[in-house]
Amino acid sequence: MWSHEQMAKKAALELQDGFYINLGIGLPTLVANYIPDNMDVWLQSENGLLGIDRYPYEEEVDADLINAGKQTVTARIGASYMNSAESFAMIRGGHIDLAILGAMQVSSSGDIANWMIPNKLVKGMGGAMDLVAGVKKIIVLMEHVATKKDGTQELKILPECTLPLTGTKVVNRIITNLAVFDISPNGLVLVEKCDDITFEELQAKTGVKILENN
Repeated sequence: MWSHEQMAKKAALELQDGFYINLGIGLPTLVANYIPDNMDVWLQSENGLLGIDRYPYEEEVDADLINAGKQTVTARIGASYMNSAESFAMIRGGHIDLAILGAMQVSSSGDIANWMIPNKLVKGMGGAMDLVAGVKKIIVLMEHVATKKDGTQELKILPECTLPLTGTKVVNRIITNLAVFDISPNGLVLVEKCDDITFEELQAKTGVKILENN
């Protein structure tokens, strides 16, 4: 299986010079560590920072400088700070080129569920709904299957999501620890798979038919 770092590196290949990018909470934040040195991109956080830079060294930590996941960050030269209204206006206005988000489930038609599990207390959907509705391209970065406490596994790529939806038909690409897929009008298309797994094993861990990219 690909490690989280390898997954983040693959997601970083989706970045383009000049892009404005939102990285979701959790695994997607690792992508910031693999932006090519010669590439100029702007990382935006919905809590009001445009120009997020690398994670700080211990002596650089500023408890007041955080991303949307409440992790301490640094700001690049030229960064700007704004209130939440301006930050969400940037998202809702279509000014973000790419969002890389985590997910609990994704359907073969590009639906995404990434904000709650029933009967678990959550504060609300937050900025997830705005991101999937307002961003030009959505990439999901997640584990291929969910492993429960008893060791059993649940499929995360499904014909239809069973968890509450964040958005419908919004996901363009899925990157997991086993493979990379594109969402096409015909369904789930395999772009690349981990060398450690056969196609048959990958299919068994995927809840929909995988189409090979010929």
